[in-house]
Amino acid sequence: MPRYKLTIEYDGTGYVGWQRQANGPSIQEALEDAVKAFCGDDEPSHAAGRTDAGVHALAMVAHINLSKEHRPDTVRDAINQHLKPQPIVVVGCGQVSEDFHARFSCIKRAYEYRIVNRRPPLALDARRAWRVSQKLDADAMNEAAQCLAGRHDFTTFRAAACQSDSPIKSLDEISVSRAGEDVIIRCAARSFLHHQVRSITGSLVEVGKGKWRVNDMKTALEAADRKRCGPVAPPDGLYFVRAEY
Repeated sequence: MPRYKLTIEYDGTGYVGWQRQANGPSIQEALEDAVKAFCGDDEPSHAAGRTDAGVHALAMVAHINLSKEHRPDTVRDAINQHLKPQPIVVVGCGQVSEDFHARFSCIKRAYEYRIVNRRPPLALDARRAWRVSQKLDADAMNEAAQCLAGRHDFTTFRAAACQSDSPIKSLDEISVSRAGEDVIIRCAARSFLHHQVRSITGSLVEVGKGKWRVNDMKTALEAADRKRCGPVAPPDGLYFVRAEY
């Protein structure tokens, strides 16, 4: 069966996440329904990551198998036609070999968390960023974040319901930068724990507000205790931005 690699952009507001679930609409369900409407194929799709409820994607990678071969641009355009008016769009499509797997072939995943640091509420960015009204020190946040780079036990920043076999992960890249009102946290790794980026973000915001010292981030990490984590950031500002193969 021909296999197609899809690059997908979506607004996760109102969805239960990527994965198909019984308690609400998912991105996966919407994509598979669109594929079935296009060509009648009822094949499961597979994605590089399983974003949570309310989390967005700029470039999620998924793959699907189709019973017949089609031009990639035809697949892209037909799926998009059947996804309307949902805020889900296939921005790229290419035919790949049968041994390509969106999840298992992926060697690095990257996320960004967007904070809008201002007092007025959000209009255009509501549900697409986290508004933090108290002034944040992005330089202190970036300094505190560097202790997380490398291989560590991330129990402190792991959701209680996380199903990963081990809390030990390697965080390849992490940075915090400011551009005007936007404070952006960037993370890249082969894989992440459940709520890891949102947990890290919430704790870094405590540093940015001055409630935590820079070294408190390292202390929290080394404690390997979920109770030492700061408040978990909401899903609104989290974006899946890149998958590498």
